[in-house]
Amino acid sequence: MKLEGKVTIVTGASRGIGKAIALALAREGADVVIAARTEEEKGPLPGTIHETADEIRALGRRALAMKTDVTKEEEVEAMVRRTLDEFGSIDILVNNAGINIPSTLVEFSTKRWDLIMAVNLRGTFLCTRAVLPKMMEHKRGNIINLSSILGTRVIEGGIPYGVTKAAIERFTSGLAEEVKGYNIAVNALCPSYTDTEGTRFWALSGDRSHWQKPELWGRYAVFLACQDASTLTGRSFTAEELERECAKAAHIDNGSRRC
Repeated sequence: MKLEGKVTIVTGASRGIGKAIALALAREGADVVIAARTEEEKGPLPGTIHETADEIRALGRRALAMKTDVTKEEEVEAMVRRTLDEFGSIDILVNNAGINIPSTLVEFSTKRWDLIMAVNLRGTFLCTRAVLPKMMEHKRGNIINLSSILGTRVIEGGIPYGVTKAAIERFTSGLAEEVKGYNIAVNALCPSYTDTEGTRFWALSGDRSHWQKPELWGRYAVFLACQDASTLTGRSFTAEELERECAKAAHIDNGSRRC
């Protein structure tokens, strides 16, 4: 297993892409901290941190479910401290937690603007800053941020979300340069339309058969988690770009970096 003995934190892993990534990393040997707010099902979206943790334990890996609001500094710091107390290290961080509130800008309230910026940007910053000291101390680590094709593509009602995702890509490239001397790889995944509980809620009708599946991004996260700063860092990848990287890696050194 490619990630045997690695400790990873995945934010927003109670459902959707985050859950798929957490399970994919666990299948490759990682122990996983599930950091999200949902402890019990409420409202229209299924899935909880405890359900994800149970599925990871069923795979034979250790799991820790931590109720965490990534916009709150004290909760993020507590989650990281608990991770270190339980597992002793943090090797991989996946900044997946995010929200989208489709709306035209003229109808977008200041409260909603602040919320989407807080979850998508502040949360990524707080979680990354909290894990970096330990990664820098160990001179290794891997940070995977979730961007989106909407960081570069314009769709109706998508300005606030797209702004956060464009910023995530700039955050990724800048941080990669800042920490490459510590052998910490920093990359971003850029999903297209993906069939998750959240996108089903916002797009209740229409054909989703051609949409990407969350499991695809789990596979890509495993691939990026196998990289270090000397092989792949500072980049934001669509599915097509990652397929090309996977194909190239399949020819390197006994498959040590294969998908």
